[in-house]
Amino acid sequence: MKPRSLTARVLLLATIWSALGLVTIAVAISALYRQGVERGFNNLLRAQLYNVVNSVSIGDGDSLAGSPALGDLRFSQPETGWYWLVEPLGNFATAPLASASLGVANLPVPDVEKTPFDENYERYYEMTDDVGNRIRVAETEVVLDDQGRAARFRVSGNLAVIEEEISFFASRLNIALAVVGIGGLIVNGLAIVYGLKPVDRARRGLERIRRGEAERIEGDFPREIMPLANEINALIDSNRRIVERARMQVGNLAHSLKTPIAVLLNEARTLEKGHAEVVVSQAEAMQAQVTSYLNRARIAAQRDSVLARTEAQPVLERLVRVMRKLNDTVNFELEVAPDLTFAMEQQDVEEVVGNLLENASRFARSRIVTRAVPVVREDDTTADGRRSWVEIVVEDDGPGLAPDQIGEALKRGRRLDESRPGTGLGLSIVKEISGEYQGTFGLSRASLGGLRAQLILPAVTKDTA
Repeated sequence: MKPRSLTARVLLLATIWSALGLVTIAVAISALYRQGVERGFNNLLRAQLYNVVNSVSIGDGDSLAGSPALGDLRFSQPETGWYWLVEPLGNFATAPLASASLGVANLPVPDVEKTPFDENYERYYEMTDDVGNRIRVAETEVVLDDQGRAARFRVSGNLAVIEEEISFFASRLNIALAVVGIGGLIVNGLAIVYGLKPVDRARRGLERIRRGEAERIEGDFPREIMPLANEINALIDSNRRIVERARMQVGNLAHSLKTPIAVLLNEARTLEKGHAEVVVSQAEAMQAQVTSYLNRARIAAQRDSVLARTEAQPVLERLVRVMRKLNDTVNFELEVAPDLTFAMEQQDVEEVVGNLLENASRFARSRIVTRAVPVVREDDTTADGRRSWVEIVVEDDGPGLAPDQIGEALKRGRRLDESRPGTGLGLSIVKEISGEYQGTFGLSRASLGGLRAQLILPAVTKDTA
């Protein structure tokens, strides 16, 4: 999975690149250092080899004679891996000379075809001595006198010296590179966090707009981010103009239709009773339809606007306070969760909740309970999965409705109790408005014994990131 955070993404790429770079540097430096150490080791063996060559000659009795002084005690200590050995060649039959460290042991001679001499008539090869030391041998062959008598000269050194030195260097190198790498990551992290602070400020500005705390992205942004902030502000301004234009058009349409419908209603009263009832009922139906579709148009114009914000607590308290004055025999109880904000226009919230409270007050005997709490809808499949909702529940202790009556109650203009005042439009208006906001509305039996109206409306998302 790709990291969703831009900071985490940049840090991850920087960490991977730094790790690869440091590993490559460590391998390269270690390889170069090994080559240098091995080259120095070979030069040391070559110097020791020619020191032995210069110290050995043919002495009295036609035997090899000489006592090389190599200045290294390891050539006099047994089983150290540091040896020198001089062996006669061809018809030159005499005893070989060897260092005290070699004792009576011998060093095998590899095949010349497998390990040939170089242009200086020298060759270098590795082997394991009798006590298990890995050694490198420098070898050459030298003619000792004018009679053509020659000898093979060999000097060896223990390769453990190289490995110890390389291991010591590698451990110090790794520590140094680790310190550099960790320090580099810390510096990179601080630089990235500091460099992305303007993006974070822009994000917080958008959150303030979404919560209704601001109308524009304010602040001084870098050259790379300022065009984005300007475009967002221009989009918000355009959205605001569209909403205002839609409201104005809806208002103009409402005013243009209100007068003709009022005239029809007034003229209908002067007609004969039979004709008047038909005209009045149709005019009222026209008035209800116009109101409904004007509300739909207005809601559609501002439904997805980031500017539609209404705090739940003051609106609901005001509605309940009004209902208490109109129904002094009913006890109204209100429970509102803190920090709830509807993503709706205030008049739409008042319309739906007011209709529910008015309907409940008609049938309640003595008690109405209203609750507003945040809720998560299981069927919500928004792209970011972070949409919030508010559940409003209005319960009364009235007679309630049978299951087969609930469907009829939600139909426009249907009244199940003709003895009580009303138009039969309240619950249908609640259903239509909640549907326009992609919410839900339902009726069921209340725990108080009466009707339970459940309304789910969109809320402002509270970001904690």
